[in-house]
Amino acid sequence: MKSISSAQKDNILSLYCSSLSSHQIASKTGLGKSTVAHFLKSIYPDKENQKGGRPSKLSPTDKGAVVNHIVSGKADNAVQATHFINSIITNPVSSQTVRNSLKSAAFKAVVKKKRPLLSAPHRKRRLAFALKHQHWTVEDWMHVIWSDETKINRIGSDGKQWVWKQVGQGLIDREVQGTVRFGGGNIMV
Repeated sequence: MKSISSAQKDNILSLYCSSLSSHQIASKTGLGKSTVAHFLKSIYPDKENQKGGRPSKLSPTDKGAVVNHIVSGKADNAVQATHFINSIITNPVSSQTVRNSLKSAAFKAVVKKKRPLLSAPHRKRRLAFALKHQHWTVEDWMHVIWSDETKINRIGSDGKQWVWKQVGQGLIDREVQGTVRFGGGNIMV
């Protein structure tokens, strides 16, 4: 650190007490910014450094609204959440800004799992089957004939759909893409 005279030290302290930043103090005193910052750090060791960078376009309230919109299932992806947030704020933001705010809120983008689209009666019957057979042994299951099947798509694809979820959270309904048998022209063999 460059040696500083006692008059310059007093000047730095008076400017700091008038709540100027290290950069502003350096421009007024003619000293280097790092010299001013090192001196202030030696005087005030608990002084926190100011966060640099551009201020966020989304306020904490706006970020919370985006997270609530995703968690409630009203939006599955960042583009839908961007349309929502742009309808309620004055300065529009990009979908990348919304993605960044979701990542900072401990969310991550995952591919939707493909599972059969089950109605309420289907779920009840599956639960009844599971409860009926929950105590079966390996010997009981040896008497069941198992068949294998494969699906061949004639039209359409099994493309990926992305959805946002919290890190460490289990699988919930909005993270599942429902499928319907023979939808889109496929053959089960």
